[in-house]
Amino acid sequence: MLKRISVSQYLAYLFLIALCIVWAVPVLFGIATSFRSESEVVTSGFRLLPAQWIFDNYTNILQNTSTAPILRWLGNSLFIAVTHTFLVIVVISITGYGYSRMNFKGRDTLFFTLLGISFFPGVVNLIPSYKIIDALGWVNTAWAMIIPGLAGMGNIFLVRQFMKGIPNELDESARVDGAGDFRIYASVILPLIKPVLIVCGLFSFVGSWNDFLWPVIVYTDVDKMPVTAGLLLLQDIYGNYRMIGQLMGSAILAMIPTFLLFFFAQKHFLQSINLNSGIKG
Repeated sequence: MLKRISVSQYLAYLFLIALCIVWAVPVLFGIATSFRSESEVVTSGFRLLPAQWIFDNYTNILQNTSTAPILRWLGNSLFIAVTHTFLVIVVISITGYGYSRMNFKGRDTLFFTLLGISFFPGVVNLIPSYKIIDALGWVNTAWAMIIPGLAGMGNIFLVRQFMKGIPNELDESARVDGAGDFRIYASVILPLIKPVLIVCGLFSFVGSWNDFLWPVIVYTDVDKMPVTAGLLLLQDIYGNYRMIGQLMGSAILAMIPTFLLFFFAQKHFLQSINLNSGIKG
């Protein structure tokens, strides 16, 4: 027997389908444009699929290793994003443990003060952050992208709240067996907070990969740029009607890693959305 769909469900489905179309059509058009010839880009107007599929745009992109080394940019972005994500997981898990399991004077006051400060727009910190990076000699280095943002209060808040769902009896049992804080963190708490760390790791990777404004500020060396800063440079190189296909192809190449990440990690991502899945006493 078919289940009847209520009016609210019907409207929800229509809204989701419309939202999917709004999101998917520009992406499909961009992919199709990357396979169009230069003459077709200029003369065809809006046409979802190219009249003739060509691969010259991608060939030209990959062969340009001097003014627009796209593969080097992708490698730079991959190194930055992976290293940043790993360090984020280490920092927020240790910090979250301190704010949720350790008792020290002013713990909650310090936490909520830092959380409140984090609500200020990030653009406010651009000039001070650049001066710090410049003083450390990190301009045009990967550290300028890796280190800032490791201790994001949003991620620490999620980890802290997740840890609060883990009963304190586990800590007490470990202490009876002679375990210290680091042993409790590494052997007891860390395996239990895997779901929230996966969520924070996914968002940290995507945020680092897609970061645009900051790398444009701290990078001037073409060979050391991540792909987002490189795409801005490509607007000057390919940003005319004769090379729109190559510009779009470069953007599509930049999308592939994050697409693959969500494609292969979607099972873990969906399971990790429920941040209330910590062990309850």
